[in-house]
Amino acid sequence: MPVATPEHNERIAKMKFSSVYPHYVTKIEKKGRTVQELHQVIEWLTGFDEKVIQKHIDDQITFKEFFEKANLNPNAHLIKGVICGYRIEDLENELTRQVRYLDKIIDELAKGRKMEKILRTS
Repeated sequence: MPVATPEHNERIAKMKFSSVYPHYVTKIEKKGRTVQELHQVIEWLTGFDEKVIQKHIDDQITFKEFFEKANLNPNAHLIKGVICGYRIEDLENELTRQVRYLDKIIDELAKGRKMEKILRTS
């Protein structure tokens, strides 16, 4: 399994949320999920409601700024597994791990996982 290099972490930090968001929408809509469900999982992870998500897109903030402003869900650490070739729980860089949490729950949404499983509710 690859190790996230400092360069990789830096690239993720500088990536704009607004540049990745349309890919999230395409991915989930192709699988029959809705933007409303996408926003539900983003809100669960970050605390950002639809208005705030849109403001972050409009302001073209980086993932670093996005997660600095987020109020990360206390159950986010329960998001485990492999995404983009990286085992989430092994990522040492906090920001990279947070971005991969987001990638993972969006992936689960696209794969048709039940919402209560994605949102790590008991």
